[in-house]
Amino acid sequence: MKINSTNSLEIPEKLMTDRSSLTRFAWISIAAALVTILLKFVAYLMTGSVGLLSDAIESIVNLVGALMALGMLTLAAQPADEKHTFGHSKAEYFSSVVEGMLILVAASGIAYTAIERILHPRPLEQVGIGVVVCVLASLVNLVVARVLMKAAKEHHSITLEADSRHLMTDVWTSAGVIVGVGLVTLTGLTVLDPIVALLVAGNIVWTGVGLVRRSVDGLMDVVLPDEEQAAIERVMSKYREKGADFHALRTRQAASHRFISVHMLVPGEWTVHDAHHLAEDFEGDLRTVLGDALVTTHLEPIDDDNSFEDIYEK
Repeated sequence: MKINSTNSLEIPEKLMTDRSSLTRFAWISIAAALVTILLKFVAYLMTGSVGLLSDAIESIVNLVGALMALGMLTLAAQPADEKHTFGHSKAEYFSSVVEGMLILVAASGIAYTAIERILHPRPLEQVGIGVVVCVLASLVNLVVARVLMKAAKEHHSITLEADSRHLMTDVWTSAGVIVGVGLVTLTGLTVLDPIVALLVAGNIVWTGVGLVRRSVDGLMDVVLPDEEQAAIERVMSKYREKGADFHALRTRQAASHRFISVHMLVPGEWTVHDAHHLAEDFEGDLRTVLGDALVTTHLEPIDDDNSFEDIYEK
């Protein structure tokens, strides 16, 4: 007896319920990026600080990233179709990859500008006004980042999480730039400003590499995190006590969607009806523990040696 038990057509539709509403958070991010770009370029023009210029350049990257997020969230919310039977949720990873690459490009530009300023220093002007404007821009980013992170956790959206983390990096970057401008004001050493800008570039590179790596992991179908794997094992242990066993467990995640496939072995004398109901209960318990997920169980008789074979391990 080999039976696949799954609700593969129903579950993806449930998973994508109201996903289109996430685009409103992308619009919030776009608005925040426009406001901070304006504020930071004003601060740069007032002070001539290359550190503040680097901050403004990163805000442009924020805007491009937010626009990309809007497009990918819109695509990811589309229901499954004949060519995409598992839905379009992986589109969110493209947003993260692009944003990560843009961050790396921006970091290169910042580093180039900072080195040029080290070689050809110039004094800062109207530092007080520039710093105040920069602080206002940082507050905007901080508020929006917290809103996006809350939504990312609630809806399990890697796109919103990436956007939030990028904005928080911008907040800490701005804090570093403000410190650099303050040090220049106190010491008169203008070289400190581009040095801080170089540190900012390094921080941006770290964020960009992290985003790209995580997005590539998603595109390559990396298994679920260890804590979720442990949760699956706890559920399987519960059903082992009922006479079932398991092997060939495979997991992956596509943005907010989790996919779990496992072979469930039951006594050969069980009826199809009983085995199927146990599998349904097992799948339901997994979704209770992990949230909405597409679970596929392959039923096999436990007393047949062939049931323990896994063609993907050959």
